[in-house]
Amino acid sequence: MSRLTTDRLIALLTEYVRKTGATVDLLLVGGLALQAYGDVDRATQDVDGELVGELAPLVQFLAERQVPADLGENISGWSVVAMPPGYRDRACVLVEKPGLRVRLLAPADFIIAKLRRGTDLHLEDAASVAKRFTVMAAAVKAAADSALAASPQDTTLFAFRKAVDLFCGRITL
Repeated sequence: MSRLTTDRLIALLTEYVRKTGATVDLLLVGGLALQAYGDVDRATQDVDGELVGELAPLVQFLAERQVPADLGENISGWSVVAMPPGYRDRACVLVEKPGLRVRLLAPADFIIAKLRRGTDLHLEDAASVAKRFTVMAAAVKAAADSALAASPQDTTLFAFRKAVDLFCGRITL
């Protein structure tokens, strides 16, 4: 498997739309989102995101081209900790052409998505976006509070709160 870039993904999605006539509305959330934010050194081999529309045909199309895809209809459901309400509305458009729209989470929402995962790599990704877009600790805490308010009451929320507090204590802008 080779390194996947946003340019290659967009070319593949354009081909998919042309060949199938399907419409693709994809909200990127993984390593490709980081590349699109400007971290061109961030390597990834897969597509992570939220897709509006039928998942299976696109996942199969990408798999046939050796591109693994972790796509879902609702990234908020990927964790006990919800995404901050309104994250879709705050997303910015990376590409928009007939039949194809690719979007990116707003920086604070991306940080929350990464903090929900909590691995070292995800924390590095969150720190990179915080630095690149000058996201202040107060904005991260506000987004986290919004996410927590939308989440079911669970012990996982305690660990998320701790991760947010530690992260906010480490970001220096």
